[in-house]
Parts: sequence; structure tokens; C-alpha cells
Amino acid sequence: MRKYSFVLTALLISVMAIAQIKMPPASPTFELKGTVGLADVKVVYSRPSARGRQVAGALIPYNEVWRTGANASTKITFSENVKLNGNPVPAGTYALYTIFTEEVATIILSKNLTWWGAIGYDKKDDLLRFDVPVKHPSSMYETFTISFSDFTMNSANFNMKWEHTKAMFTIESDVDSKVMADIKAQVIDKKPSDAGVYFQAAGYYYDTNRDPQLALEWVNKAIAGSADEQYWVIHLKAKLQARLGMNKEAIASAQKSMALAKTGGNPDYVRLNEKLIASLK
Repeated sequence: MRKYSFVLTALLISVMAIAQIKMPPASPTFELKGTVGLADVKVVYSRPSARGRQVAGALIPYNEVWRTGANASTKITFSENVKLNGNPVPAGTYALYTIFTEEVATIILSKNLTWWGAIGYDKKDDLLRFDVPVKHPSSMYETFTISFSDFTMNSANFNMKWEHTKAMFTIESDVDSKVMADIKAQVIDKKPSDAGVYFQAAGYYYDTNRDPQLALEWVNKAIAGSADEQYWVIHLKAKLQARLGMNKEAIASAQKSMALAKTGGNPDYVRLNEKLIASLK
């Protein structure tokens, strides 16, 4: 009889283990991806909600290491070397911890990815620490949120927001040296077979305020190497001519680009050309 009781108990335990009710997580896991300059950035974190509870100094503890979310520590991955607020960070995956006070947040990148939350955190595993100011916006963020914003050609802001607490830092990618190396290899040191490469190089020179005369030569080669005249290429030519003080030529190019844009059904480029022409008269 005792044997049968043991078997029955084992079966009940087995059934209880299998027949669990599937419930939504209190702090769902979220994956954020973005490209900053030439670097791919991925953040994996759990998102707790306030639910009427105090966040500042409680759910976000003051003067204590925080996992920057819920459950496992937040993980951040960089596909290339980057800088965080000017501090160099090698490509790789790191645990993102923070220490908040009312006015300052310490941002911590840890090389140890194994700890659950902040349990077991050890400062000796730190790759980097730096401080950023904490702001207290009037707008309410019910759920802890990480986001990217204010993108430039080589940078973006990393934002952390919850309730009335916000902190941010800048991620910067080394774009210029890599793009310039590509331009040297593909345009300066040899003649590219693709006219689009000339256009890319000329556009980068315009955007970074480099040698407009050389950029104009490249855009002319892009035009000559294309089977059809393209309004976006001729618009770039007009901008480079304007930068060189060739206003008459720039207006003529802009008018040509505008006519092509109208034919191509692109009102945005029509407006861009109208604006450029108005600025040159």
C-alpha cells in the first residue's frame, strides 16, 4: 500500500509540474536594436512598471547597484568599438548596471554577464564607470524604458526613463576615419566602375565640409557615368556649386534638378530646389 501511495504522490507532483497556468511576466523582456554610425547596438532588458509604487529611491534604489531594469541584469552589445560619453569601449557584450542618486547616475559596464540582477556584482569586473546628471521631468513614464534618440551621422543618445526619473549618455561610433579610408581606397586610389560610388564620396565630402572642388569633380563623374540624369545627383551638384560661390551655375543646376523631380513625382526635392534657388537670389 505504501508503494502505491508513493507512486500516486509522484504522479500528482508530475501533473502539477506540467499543468501550470501560463501567465504574462510582470516585467516583460524587451530587445532594442539600432545602428549608431557604423556600429550595431543591441539592448536586452526587462521592463518593470510602477503600478502605483514609488520609483525614485525605492524601485530605483539610491546609492545601490541597480540591474537597470528587472530580472537578469540588462545586457548591451556593440558590434564595433564605440565611445560612451567619450570613454572608449571595445566591441562586445556587457552587463549594464547603474547607481542612482537624486541628482547623479553612475553608469557601469561590467564584463561579468553571469549574475542574476545585481546579486553577486563585483566592482573588479567593471570595464567602465562614469557619471551623468539625473533629470526629473514632469511627464510620467509608467514602465521603465530604454530608447535611442538624437541621431547624428556618428552618434546617438541612450535614454533611461521611469516615472519622473531620466538619465542619458551618448554613444559615439568612429565613422569618419573608416569612411575616409573607403573613399581613399575606392575613389582616390582607383577609378570606380560604379558611378554611384562617386556620388557617395561627393555627398560625404559635402556633409563633412571637405574640399568642395574635388567633390564637384566627383559628382560630375557620377552624372557622366549614369545612363539617366537623376534629380538627387544634380541637386548635390547645385549645392556644391553654391558652396563654391558659383551661384549662377547652382541656380541652373537646381532648376534642372527641380524639373526632373517634378517628372519623377518627388515633391520633397522640388521644395529643396526651390529653397536653394531662393537662397541664391
